[in-house]
Amino acid sequence: MSDLTRLLDAAAAGDRQAAAELLPLVYGKLRTLAAVRMAAESPGHILDATALVHEAYLKLVGDQQFDGRGHFFAAAAEAMRRILVDHARSRLTVKRGGGKRVAVELDHLSQREPDSEILTVHEALDRLAGVEPNVAQLVVLRYFGGLTIPEAAQSLSISPRTADAWWAYARAWLAADLDRD
Repeated sequence: MSDLTRLLDAAAAGDRQAAAELLPLVYGKLRTLAAVRMAAESPGHILDATALVHEAYLKLVGDQQFDGRGHFFAAAAEAMRRILVDHARSRLTVKRGGGKRVAVELDHLSQREPDSEILTVHEALDRLAGVEPNVAQLVVLRYFGGLTIPEAAQSLSISPRTADAWWAYARAWLAADLDRD
């Protein structure tokens, strides 16, 4: 059992010392994931990469069990997704002029996206998860977590070739789904 897995298990069991030792081991990778995600956000976003990492880490450490490094980072990408979606929802309330829907182009993941696009992708991912949950998880890892195909494949314990096929399927499925909207 690796040190990371041991610390994840101990932190999940409530060991505060393990949680404190865990952060330095995962902070760099979490910071990279958050920086990639925040680079795609609109200028003036209230969160920065550091704040996103800290919020995600607080959601992760506690009573959740992880099956190793890949599972932890997949959960981190999902936590970042939820934080960004919650933030986008709060910014797009009707009293703030929200409620607009826009088409999202997944081929341009690095471009700046308004909050409404984050919500559009989030809603489409929920629909995809109802049909193909593993494929939706791959999109979360790539879109919200900023992972490459090989990194996402490792996290999901699949081959990069399978991840590439799932990514192509997800892009086509989401494009069709978003066109219906």
